Amino acid sequence: MAIEELRVVVFVGGVGGAKLALGLMHILPPQHLTIVANTGDDMWHYGLRICPDIDTLLYTLSGRVDPVNGWGLQGDSTTTLDALKNLGDEAWFRLGDKDLATHLVRTAKLREGATLTQVTANLAHAMGIKVRVLPMSNTFVETKVTTLEHGTLGFQTYFVKHRWQPTVTQLHYEGAIDAHITPEVSEALSQADVILFAPSNPMLSIQPILSVQGMTDTVTACAVPRVAVSPIVGGQAIKGPAAKLMGELGLEVSPSAVARFYKNIINGFVYDVRDTLDNLGTLHTQAFDTMMHTTDDKKRLAQDILQWVMTWEKQS
Repeated sequence: MAIEELRVVVFVGGVGGAKLALGLMHILPPQHLTIVANTGDDMWHYGLRICPDIDTLLYTLSGRVDPVNGWGLQGDSTTTLDALKNLGDEAWFRLGDKDLATHLVRTAKLREGATLTQVTANLAHAMGIKVRVLPMSNTFVETKVTTLEHGTLGFQTYFVKHRWQPTVTQLHYEGAIDAHITPEVSEALSQADVILFAPSNPMLSIQPILSVQGMTDTVTACAVPRVAVSPIVGGQAIKGPAAKLMGELGLEVSPSAVARFYKNIINGFVYDVRDTLDNLGTLHTQAFDTMMHTTDDKKRLAQDILQWVMTWEKQS
């Protein structure tokens, strides 16, 4: 089987995950790639449904993302946000003017009765994206972060307003008990030849997805390569609070600790060539250059991972 014949499902959250998704999009036919996005970062703000991880994916895949931040729209303005500040609003969550259009359309369609899956598909189509981008669930789930300094915070309050500086003692995925895997995600997983967990924050980006009812059981029932990519390189997170959070929750900040976090779900693990890995038993492991600065880097890593899994013995 050639790489372009593989049907791949990748679980994604944040900027690092979007980078690998872009690399996969460049090397696979669109009908063979499904991206499942974290929605634990979602919130309602100014009456609008904000889906940061979905939007980062949509903007990245459509070539519109702000290349400096890795999120938001390139060249966007903040006239509305500035006006809100002039009216006395704290306006701590950055919403660009063009970005607002995405939230307005999403919210209107949701209030009309469309599911988040349907709305996301329509937005992706409008942006010229041909691969499938699926939310982890149609039910609202919000990651709650319990901190020493401020008690329990909504994820965006912790991440944006407080710039992820408070000390985290516990994470909770509010609403996950009522959220169920969608037929679209279930179907994609049943047809997958490879399942990937992007180099996203395991606890903030991937665990909310796995907390959805039926998700973990469906994934682990798939007798295919199920590979996680480490977001930790040289004892540091490439971007964001992964390393800080792991330390606060009593985990070693290392690729080995990431692999152990996923141990009941994966059968393969990719880490960076700059790192070493503990003996992880029967787990398939491989080191690649996981840094993705350019589009070619993203394509190379995606290609390396898929070429590697094709060398495995056929899963029983």
